[in-house]
This record gives sequence, C-alpha cells and structure tokens, in this order.
Amino acid sequence: MSQEHPFAPFVRILGKGKQGSRSLSQVEAREAMEMILDGQVEPEQLGAFLMLLRVKEESPEELAGFIEAVRGRCGAPEQLQVDLDWSTYAGKKRQLPWFILTALLLAENGIRVFMHGARGHTPERIYTEDCLSLFGINACASWDQVAESIDSSQFAFLSIDTLSPEMSRIINLRPVLGLRSPVHTLCRLINPLHAKHTVDGVFHPAYGPMHQKTAQLLGVENGLTIKGDGGEAEVKPDTECDLQWTRGSEYSVSQWDRYYPRRLVKQDLDTADLLSLWRGQMTHEYGEGAVISTLALILKLLNKAGDDAACYEQALQMWQGRDKDRY
Repeated sequence: MSQEHPFAPFVRILGKGKQGSRSLSQVEAREAMEMILDGQVEPEQLGAFLMLLRVKEESPEELAGFIEAVRGRCGAPEQLQVDLDWSTYAGKKRQLPWFILTALLLAENGIRVFMHGARGHTPERIYTEDCLSLFGINACASWDQVAESIDSSQFAFLSIDTLSPEMSRIINLRPVLGLRSPVHTLCRLINPLHAKHTVDGVFHPAYGPMHQKTAQLLGVENGLTIKGDGGEAEVKPDTECDLQWTRGSEYSVSQWDRYYPRRLVKQDLDTADLLSLWRGQMTHEYGEGAVISTLALILKLLNKAGDDAACYEQALQMWQGRDKDRY
C-alpha cells in the first residue's frame, strides 16, 4: 500500500461526511495553505479541497489561517506603512469603478492608500487595474515599487499576480471549477501591510459578517465591508447600503443612507468618463454621487470627521477642491 500523501488529512477533515467532517482550525488552515503555496499538493487534492470548502462555506478561522499563510509567503516589507488597505477583486459590470476617484482623492489629501486586486477572472467586467492607466498609473511590479509609489504619490496598486502568484492561479480556476472558491474571499482580506484601516466589498450580504469576524481574528483595528456595487467597495448613491464594521473588538452593522432620493437611470459604460469627470470635463450624476458617498464613508472609517453629515461635508469639499489637472 502506498504511503498517504501529507495533504490528505486536510481533505479528510472537510470531506468525512455529515457526521465526521468539521471545519479546519486556524492552525490547520494555515498549514494547509502553506502546503498549497509551496506546491506540495496534487491538483486532484486542490480541487477537492477548494470545492469541499465551497460547499461547507469557509469559516472565519479558516480564512484567518489561510491569510496568515499568504502573508508569510508574499514578502511584504514590515517597515512599509499605509493608512488604508483597499481590496478590489470583483470588477464592475453595471457601473464604472468610480471608487478609483475616491481612492485618488484620499491620496491627494495625504492618505497613504494601498490597493490590490485581480482582473480577467470573470468575463465582461471592468477591472481596476485596466482603468488606472487612464491616470498614468501602472500596477507595481515589486514591493520596492509599491514603497516608491506610496512615498511619492500616497497611492500604489499591486496585482494579485505579483502579490501571490499561486492565489492568482487559483482565482483563475473559476472557469475550470465552475464556481468561485474561498480564495476570492481571502484575497480581499490579505491586508499584507497590516494597515490599521481596511475596506473591502461583497455582493452577497452573508459574506459581510464573515469578512469582519475574520478581520477581528487578524487584529484589524478598523475594518469595513461594504455591500457595494457589483461586489466592490463602492457605495450606490441612489439606494441604501449595508455595512459591516470592526472597531477593535467591537463588531457592528449599520446602513449608509442614499445620497439621492431617487433611483438613477443606468448609462452606457465608457471608462474614459472616469478621467473626464475628474477633470471636470463632464457631469455624471451617478458617478459624482458614488465618489462623494464612498469618500464620506471612508472618512468615517478613518475617523476623520464626527458624524455622517460632517463626513459628507468634508467629502464634498475634497471633491470640489481636487486638482483637476493632476491627471
């Protein structure tokens, strides 16, 4: 009889039937992900592992363990500090990624923003990385470039292709497996630079509490999950928005009020409108509302203003005072 593969016990824990299976502990999850990252897992085992997790639904402890493993292998410099970790993995379908303007506004006002994400895993979606070139911004090719970009412009974007090539490979297995895997969730929560403030987005409301409970296990001081447009961290300005918060050991839920009293008519998508709106060359009611609403919410996360009204007032001032010739 051949010797059992070292990864087999992790598959068995998840797949031993209704009575015998259980979730992985945080330590077990970290050990399993370390083996995956180190290429010590057979393809059949990886597929079984991911889909068993998908059927069961990953636990916060499992996600925390996975993230610890990815952090330990991604090579992020300990000395590099940022104010806000912003993950962008979903891509947009119905609206443009207006939140890019919010992130650039924060950077223009001295907030050090580290953004990371993926692209191309779902057809017919618009991804952040593809839009940044409009502003003369390229994805960083190394952590050294991230540090240089943060120091020079207070903003940097790193693709998951660079951050964790194995996570990128697994994300792109979606067409093969036919389903998203837990990797789509854990990448949103990596926060490799241990920022004190994090923001991410979800499409399905049930994932919000999971995100923030995982953030608590990882010691995030101020975390926010937005049920945003298309699953990105962007407020819909013409409808109420569900929020999940972590403030230290405190977890809470709230709702962000709509910016406009009515629903707006959907317009055709042209990514060039992102730059045109920044430059003041056009008006776009939905886009401007999305930028200001999302900015006000992030200012609340960053504790930059007292109440919601003050956050909106500051956001509007920042938007109106932007350097239209910056890009």
